[in-house]
Amino acid sequence: MPLLATQALSSVLNTIGPSTVINYLQFACGEGIGPLQDADLDPLVGLEHVAQLVKTETADCAPPPVDSSKPASDKVVESFSQNLEALSVEEQVRNSQSGSVRGEGFPVEKENPAELLSPESDDRSSLMDETGSDLSFSYGAVSDKIGEACVCWLARWGADMLACEQQAAGAPKQATSSTSISTPSIGRQSALSGWEPFNSDVVPTPLPKVPFIWRRGGLTAIWVRALISSNLLFVRGEKERYELAKAVVELRRSAGVLEDEEVEWVKMFSEGIYYANMSFEDLVQVSHDRSPTTGRPYVPERVIQAAHWTQSMLRYRIVGLPPSSPPSSPTGTSRHKALGIAVSQKDIKEALSHPGSDEEDRVYWTVPGPSSMRMGDGGGVENATMDELFGLSSVSPKNRTPGRSSMSVSNFFGLETDRCSATECASGMDSARWVPYPPYRFAVEFWDVDSLREKSHLYSQTIWYAGSLFNVFVQMFRKKSQGPQLGVYLHRQSSVDPIPPFSVPYGTEPPLDDKSNNPRTPPSPSPLTHLSTFTTQYSPSGLPIIPSPRSTTPVHGSPSSSSHSGSTLPATGPPVIPSQPYRDPRAQVSAYFAISCISATGSSATQFTSNPDDFSISQSWGWRSSSLRTQVCGDDDKLADPSSVPPSSADVSSMRVTVIVGIV
Repeated sequence: MPLLATQALSSVLNTIGPSTVINYLQFACGEGIGPLQDADLDPLVGLEHVAQLVKTETADCAPPPVDSSKPASDKVVESFSQNLEALSVEEQVRNSQSGSVRGEGFPVEKENPAELLSPESDDRSSLMDETGSDLSFSYGAVSDKIGEACVCWLARWGADMLACEQQAAGAPKQATSSTSISTPSIGRQSALSGWEPFNSDVVPTPLPKVPFIWRRGGLTAIWVRALISSNLLFVRGEKERYELAKAVVELRRSAGVLEDEEVEWVKMFSEGIYYANMSFEDLVQVSHDRSPTTGRPYVPERVIQAAHWTQSMLRYRIVGLPPSSPPSSPTGTSRHKALGIAVSQKDIKEALSHPGSDEEDRVYWTVPGPSSMRMGDGGGVENATMDELFGLSSVSPKNRTPGRSSMSVSNFFGLETDRCSATECASGMDSARWVPYPPYRFAVEFWDVDSLREKSHLYSQTIWYAGSLFNVFVQMFRKKSQGPQLGVYLHRQSSVDPIPPFSVPYGTEPPLDDKSNNPRTPPSPSPLTHLSTFTTQYSPSGLPIIPSPRSTTPVHGSPSSSSHSGSTLPATGPPVIPSQPYRDPRAQVSAYFAISCISATGSSATQFTSNPDDFSISQSWGWRSSSLRTQVCGDDDKLADPSSVPPSSADVSSMRVTVIVGIV
């Protein structure tokens, strides 16, 4: 029996896609698999002629006429069988609501779906807009694992599915020239999820049936808010997250304005988007935005003003405060690497004890500890017993297996962010630390990673945060004892060295007319980055982190002398320098970060988290593992040849990574 349950779980995890993700997530939330769909009773592909399809009429409970040519005993048996077939599922549900289920000893408590969907209720188990019954089902760890896989898929493909749903609903796309919902690489789409968005220039007749995900009939408003607010959602930056939220809200409002949903939209726009990490120009634009449906602003003015104040205070803490000692050099080495903005529970409780304090209205973000976990994969359940498979999921994190996730429907299977009020921090863990500034969230995409040469770097776009430049790069390793490994690293980019070119789809180059950036192309072309071996270094925090090879001075083949190319594998586009309102003068900064790598199909994710580490200029910290390479490149043990024939658009895939970084 455990083997059969494990195989069933594996089948579910391997079939998550646009047409199944909502039903599977509904099942994980305890609401069953949902009503029958049009194709649920169709014969299996390839087995259409094995059996004869017989349709039965069950609308009338009265038995059909008795055949007088059959013996009396046969007539009684046939009549009894027909009566049993005539009983409908709805009748059984009605009977279960009026009394207990007989013969099973399984208590069923009646719940009101209206209460689950009300704004006063914070029950995350309610997923669908309409439920077929009041029954609730929970399968413990199995439900949690399916829920994790579903949210991973939604985080990777959610923004891509929105355009399809907008076209299916006839809703106009958001006309924003400054941003796009996804990354700038749109040249080649991955077909690994089983869904290919149709070309907007060629409208098929009739339109394909687009699953309900963002529209009503898919996710409820509270789940939409959780997904858009999540750190795991694949959107390029905070402005793109805001544009995505606007598009989803207007798509829902096009079918009518519901007060219950409006409550969630207010909370999403007020708390789920970190406006402090937007530029001042973006804040001005957001303040002018009005909904074409309601005529009201999306974001309250007080939220935008608070965001401007927050980013101004952070700038003052970085460049405005005097150094702790007279500077001995212009490199900023006299400044302390930590800003001293992290607070403990004792500090928060003391601030709350002061009468007339506004500490209750202050929000904080948790400084994470070191961890690594997998979400959504079926590993670790092969030899599990029935009690372990279907046991209660309310097990304390300290009793769980290291490296495994502790997600459940109570925290949206891991989508919930670490944002909390001062009161919540005061009642949390004594050893935790918090910061009053939100972390910077961004997403990167790497194409044709399997074509990357050993020890070569493939970079993402470069972002600016808190006076420093950061980017992410991947690197391939091969050791006889460990086999091929893939590493992913967060890199503090030097503002003096040239910005490295970033990964783009083969044969395409991103546009160069971005108003917020100034493109700069390195003067001399050279092969893809290839660095010599450096001594392995270790994190002062004690993490099992493997730092990347690095050099503080340019060397031949380093990122400072690399060139872009859209015609070789892996392809890179021209480097783009982000705007830098100010620069952090410190030679070292202390920052925590988390890197989440979503699998190619989107049904699982690997998340690495680090507590604050020291980032010198041109220094990198990250992880490498064999499982990460398998997750991205497949099970093939051979590295692809970059000079080989480029893959077609049908079999290409990308590595999507979401990153958060926050200074302390």
